[in-house]
Amino acid sequence: MSTPEELRYTEEHEWVAVRDADTVRVGITEYAQDQLGDVVFVDLPEVGRQVDAGEAFGEVESTKSVSELFAPLDGEIVAVNGAVADSPELINSDPYGEGWLVEVRVSDAAAIDGLLDADAYQRVIEG
Repeated sequence: MSTPEELRYTEEHEWVAVRDADTVRVGITEYAQDQLGDVVFVDLPEVGRQVDAGEAFGEVESTKSVSELFAPLDGEIVAVNGAVADSPELINSDPYGEGWLVEVRVSDAAAIDGLLDADAYQRVIEG
């Protein structure tokens, strides 16, 4: 399982990539997509929606189950990956690249430091 070092993670299996001073890109981890199986549908929020850390902002549906997506940080949704809405299987084939879900303008950039680093996330999935 791949856990890129440059990303931050949540215990709910989202990854966070810093795009610039106050914007992050969010997706689900390779571990999460592997647990879900073949992703067949993604429900993403509207651009402009305010989210709070820990709040459900969408869903990923697979052949096995439906899983909620949780905001890793407080902020505003500033971009949604339309390619994933059209081709949900991108989450399976490229979870850390083309399978990204949303971009969030974070309310407090310092909060990013409170997310898990790759080593801490690895310990979460190893249980």
